[in-house]
Amino acid sequence: MRGITRVALGIEYDGTAFAGWQSQRAARAVQSLLEAALSPVAAEPVSLICAGRTDAGVHARAQVAHFDTQARRSARGWVLGANTQLPADISVAWARPVPLHFHARYSAEARTYRYYVFNAPVRSALAARSAAWIRHPLDHERMGRATRSLLGSHDFSAFRSAQSQSHSPIRRLEALSVRRDGEFVIIEITANAFLHHMVRNIAGLLIAIGEGEREPRWAQEVLLSKERSAGGPTAPAQGLYLWSVRYSSAFGLPAARSAIISALL
Repeated sequence: MRGITRVALGIEYDGTAFAGWQSQRAARAVQSLLEAALSPVAAEPVSLICAGRTDAGVHARAQVAHFDTQARRSARGWVLGANTQLPADISVAWARPVPLHFHARYSAEARTYRYYVFNAPVRSALAARSAAWIRHPLDHERMGRATRSLLGSHDFSAFRSAQSQSHSPIRRLEALSVRRDGEFVIIEITANAFLHHMVRNIAGLLIAIGEGEREPRWAQEVLLSKERSAGGPTAPAQGLYLWSVRYSSAFGLPAARSAIISALL
């Protein structure tokens, strides 16, 4: 009998038409379509575990997942075999054999998300699926000043959804930045892990500050309150991307493909 091989995958998807990553009985989900595409290639059922379970409408530039199999296929075989079966809004970018102690979720050292805002008086048809539209001018420097109090390890209860099932609200925010690129305002955030809706709730707070509705110090006030009701609205899903997942270099995983999203927006 053949031994078990663990395979890691790099995955891209446009989350617009998905109910999220996790398989659901009566909804289109990324996980179920990937498992259905990979199982014929493996000639056995495939079950995937991912680095971060994205919500409905959220995109991924560099999702990472792993599965165990007795099948022996080349990296090219896994990639081409899966992509032949997948719809156009999901793509397997790479496949690599990894040690059995590798775990897509628990081996991750940090995750980075980007939130794109199309900031112009008139909406864009081309950016409608890929960025949130805010027609009022945003002061990205003012938003940047608000980020400072959120860095480090904190209780992020004020930024978690009521549906969050995490046992602890403590997270370590490594980096949080806001920049403007033409008509786009881009929020980038890196942490060891995130609570449910945490990135979108932080984005909603920063947008309110950028519009001038609140002062930058409001970010710290919301954080210290530990109450979701103290914060701003949850930003729309379509602007959010799982941008990258960081692992130890010992695993030898490929870097995410070049900034294709930036080129398209």
